[in-house]
Amino acid sequence: MEKKGRLIVIEGLDGSGKATQAKLLREALAARGGQVLGVSFPDYGSESSALVKMYLRGDFGSRPGDVNAYAASAFYAVDRYASFKRSWADFYRDGGTVVADRYTTSNAVHQCSKLPEEEWPGYLKWLFAFEYDLLGIPAPDRVIYLRTSAETTHDLLLKRYGGDASREDIHEADGAYMARSRAAAEYCAERLGWTVVQCLRDGAMRSVEDIHREIMDLI
Repeated sequence: MEKKGRLIVIEGLDGSGKATQAKLLREALAARGGQVLGVSFPDYGSESSALVKMYLRGDFGSRPGDVNAYAASAFYAVDRYASFKRSWADFYRDGGTVVADRYTTSNAVHQCSKLPEEEWPGYLKWLFAFEYDLLGIPAPDRVIYLRTSAETTHDLLLKRYGGDASREDIHEADGAYMARSRAAAEYCAERLGWTVVQCLRDGAMRSVEDIHREIMDLI
């Protein structure tokens, strides 16, 4: 696909503040006169996310590993493809900047965690070839990884849900899975050259504004 626009991805574990930071970045870039569009994945408002919803609520099994990494990756990839074709392909090709809350990078993080570490390089090679080469959606120009701990993000998720753990999806409810996902995220960040923003200071989350300022400096 001919590349004319720019794609910036905000990535991190569940509860790390991706949606907030993506929104602030989008608003800041637009305020500087840029043509900016925000997208978020999964696209829960679209029919294309139906298989993702079924997977996350446990229709195919109550544990993340009940759906193998490649099948789950396909669910998310199709949702991204539909979003690109229907919502932002023309904007991107016309030179606009797209800020994404999650992307193919989330498959890299969450599905690697289902596989033995020695299989991660092969899975990542397959994943990026599948989405960027075969499906034809654009690869990111920049991935900003919000580094947190699995414990901190789980606490933040519980606060989001008012302490009601029953509202967590099968990813969020599995502490061991979240810990493996963090290990996979650290591997991907180093191997793939993601820009890392440390969100914790002395064991506590930095302020939203402080993290945003760092991201703007990096961008």
